[in-house]
Amino acid sequence: MKNHTSYEHLPLMLNANQLAGVLGISRAGAYELMHSRGFPTLRIGKRMMVPKDHLTRWIDQQSGLI
Repeated sequence: MKNHTSYEHLPLMLNANQLAGVLGISRAGAYELMHSRGFPTLRIGKRMMVPKDHLTRWIDQQSGLI
């Protein structure tokens, strides 16, 4: 897993493995989060992806910054 030092360097869409790496959680934790209500998961067929801009907004909301 590539380490990212900035949101700018993240891919536009993150899969569960990338999300886990970015948030420092397990892959199982990433899938649990992606299935949770209110988390910005985009379903493309059977794939689940998280748009980078929605993830950063979600993090800001959870942090109380928005």
